Amino acid sequence: MNKALYPHRISIAPMMDYTDRHLRYLFRLISARTLLYTEMITMEAILRGDRHYLLDYHSAEHPLALQLGGSDPKKLAICARIAQDYGYDEINLNAGCPSDRVQQGKFGACLMKEPTLVADCLGEMRESVAIPVTIKTRLGVDEIDSYDYLVQFIEQVMTSGCDIFIFHARKAWLQGLSPKENRTVPPLRYDIVHQIKKDFPGLTVILNGGIQTVSDMQAALEKLDGVMVGRQACDSPYFLAEFDKVFYDEDKEIPSRIEIIEQFIPYIETQLKQGVRLNSLSRHLLGLFHGTKNAKQWRRYLSENSHKADAGIEVIREAMKLL
Repeated sequence: MNKALYPHRISIAPMMDYTDRHLRYLFRLISARTLLYTEMITMEAILRGDRHYLLDYHSAEHPLALQLGGSDPKKLAICARIAQDYGYDEINLNAGCPSDRVQQGKFGACLMKEPTLVADCLGEMRESVAIPVTIKTRLGVDEIDSYDYLVQFIEQVMTSGCDIFIFHARKAWLQGLSPKENRTVPPLRYDIVHQIKKDFPGLTVILNGGIQTVSDMQAALEKLDGVMVGRQACDSPYFLAEFDKVFYDEDKEIPSRIEIIEQFIPYIETQLKQGVRLNSLSRHLLGLFHGTKNAKQWRRYLSENSHKADAGIEVIREAMKLL
């Protein structure tokens, strides 16, 4: 795919137990242009499970990408077609997650050891759909972490036609480190990602890992094609508030935190009527006031009251009075 046709300079990483449909809707209220990703969904879950529950989303979430986990080219191709039918804007193959569960399923970071299989998977997916198919990966896995091997991996994967790579700028350890430790212990190597871009100038290279500020993002974009933000966005959703203005439209007004909550409340009310528990929604609001004067009181009130069986929108309203 010609990178000129790939408009998503800024994206939010797929994160298990975080980037569910409720958080994505909240993110969309804060930034209209940032590309959002689902949590990773396995091909077997889509083929055998409650497909509509897994893949359904609010129309406001666009642009929206689905991240798939799996290693069977034919099954991934079927899932890609299903995702396209659901209206997703992009499909991403997970080749970077190091958890035990994904290793047992032979996908995630362990796929870095099988570049030919990765190329087959991406090739089948690309032939099945008209939307972009991308890959999210690491810089190495276990002792396989030389730059020469990474170059060989990229070259093999590119034979599939995939030319949009998201690099978590760390290697992964499949044994000895937890998924959380794998996000922090292996050192960040932005220099390697920069070298990849120099050696593969036609590749769309997107950086993930360790991004904490808008300044970090601007610095990355001086050398690379895109930036993917992870935990910082979940811990402090208002981090997204500047994105549209800084990266897409300088005339864009930045919404206040209160404005965001007021826009989110109708969504909460709709979800409550559908049987969703308030704490499934309010947990994504806990960090909205991160760094402000009364953030602690806000978090405490929501945490202590949102889990109650009869908790409704009044919990949000009462918490707002503490701000």
